[in-house]
Parts: sequence; C-alpha cells; structure tokens
Amino acid sequence: MTLFIEQSLNGLQFGLLLFLLAAGLTLVFGIMDLVNLAHGSLYMLGAYFAATFAIWTGSFVLAAVLSLFATLLVGMLVEVIAMRRLYGRDHLDHVLATFGLILFFDESVRLIWGPEGMSLPLPAWLNRSVEILPGVQYSAYRLAIIVVTLSVAVSLYLLVMRTRIGMLIRAGASNREMVGALGVNIKLLYTLVFGLGAALAGLAGLMQAPILTVQIGMGENILILAFVITVIGGIGSIRGALVGALFVGFIDTMGRAFFPDLLRMVLSPTAASTAAPALSSMLIYLLMAIVLIAKPEGLFSTSQR
Repeated sequence: MTLFIEQSLNGLQFGLLLFLLAAGLTLVFGIMDLVNLAHGSLYMLGAYFAATFAIWTGSFVLAAVLSLFATLLVGMLVEVIAMRRLYGRDHLDHVLATFGLILFFDESVRLIWGPEGMSLPLPAWLNRSVEILPGVQYSAYRLAIIVVTLSVAVSLYLLVMRTRIGMLIRAGASNREMVGALGVNIKLLYTLVFGLGAALAGLAGLMQAPILTVQIGMGENILILAFVITVIGGIGSIRGALVGALFVGFIDTMGRAFFPDLLRMVLSPTAASTAAPALSSMLIYLLMAIVLIAKPEGLFSTSQR
C-alpha cells in the first residue's frame, strides 16, 4: 500500500511537470498555429540557467526565479528573430526551421557550458523526506513540485479565462484576423504568448534539474510526450493539457513501477526489467490512438476550452 501511494504521488508529480511543458506547447500551437520542435530546447535552457544561477548566487530559490526570467527573455527573442518569419507558412517549414533551432541551441549549450552535464543540488530544507501519512515518507522536493505546478495551473487558468489578456489570447486563437482588425497588436500578443510558453518550459526544466542530470538534448525525449499530451487533450486547450498530462504521468509511472513484477511471472527478471518500460510507453501511445479514434480533435476541443 505504501508503494502504491508513493508511486501515485510520483505519477501526479510527473504528470504535472509534463503539463508545464505541454501547456506552453499547446498555447503556441493553438494560438499561433506554429509547430515548435524547439520547445524542448527551452526546457533544457531552463535547467542550464538554474544550475548556473545556483552556482553564482548560492540560492536555489533565487536561481529558479532568475532562470524563469532568462528563459522568458530567450523565448521572446526567439519569437522576434526567428518565429515571426514562419507565420502563415506550411507546417513543414515550421518543422524544418525549429529542427534547425534544436541544433542551434544544442551546439550553443555545448559551446557555453561544455559537453559535460551539470547538476543542481537541492537546499537542505528540500533534500529530505516528510511524513505525509502514518508510516509513509515522501520527498519534500517532489511535494514542492506538486504544489508549485498546481499553483501555476490555477494561475494559468485564471490568466486565460479571467483576464483581458486571456480574452485576447482566446480571441486570437479563434480569429486572429478579426482581432488584428480591432486594433490589437497581434505581433506583441504573439511575442507574449511565446514568451509565456518558453517560461513554462523553463520552469519544467529547472524543476526537473535536481532529479535528472542537466545535459545537452535533455528536452528532445520529453518533447515527444508533450506532443502526445497536446494531441490527447486537444490543441489549444489548457484543460486538455492538464488532463492529458495526468493520464500520461500516471500510466508511465505506474507501468514502470509495477509492470516488472507482473512480467516476472512469465518472463525472466532481466527480460521483465527490459520489457516493462517499453510496455508502459506503448500504453501511452495506445491511449493516444484510442482518443484519436473516439475524438479526433482530442478530449477537449478549442470550443470547449
């Protein structure tokens, strides 16, 4: 029972982390109609910025805040310099251009930080366990990730659904030409949206940095999951991104935790350990296939957002 509770919390934590990445991706895709393969590079930059600022300042919290602003700034610069040339063009052009940005960011990181990975140590008040239930210990840092990401999810919902800029974001997703005709600065709106998406990706990267090694290309694999979540939840839907991310997080975490024991009943221990991660990944794509068959536009279409 203890293991199930711990893995459920791990699934929640991983799902919410994926939500940060998928939310930025679905905002850019749904509003700007831009396929951004370089979104994972912004996730990587957030991790590198956090590790670097932590060394410079000696403070984990200050490093996190500074890395958020740095990733936001990089995202806005990328939109102004590169992405504006891609609006209205074919999605294949988006794929080719943003794939080039992946190579650019990977080599830039190699040039600035070197080919070796970095680590982001946790402060003592986060690097411990807390008792969440009688006899059940859980990582304080993973609990902090859950609290922070839930707060961001609520804030993002309020921003999109309850503020003037959120109204403009939703209007821009529905009919950008009409919004521009009404006098709204669409270029500025797109820059802010892209910067917000970059900041969300950077937040996911900096929170994942103490758990995994900060290294070149760390955003590519997790970007695939973010695209899957976007498809499952529905393009442009923040609510869909949250629901899809939780589904994917729980399936991946529970599969990796419990499939090895189940497979050992019919396979050797080595084969079971090898097959379990592959099977859990297969279930994620099976879920996506089922959703696409039942609801081709995803669980929450743009009109339901």
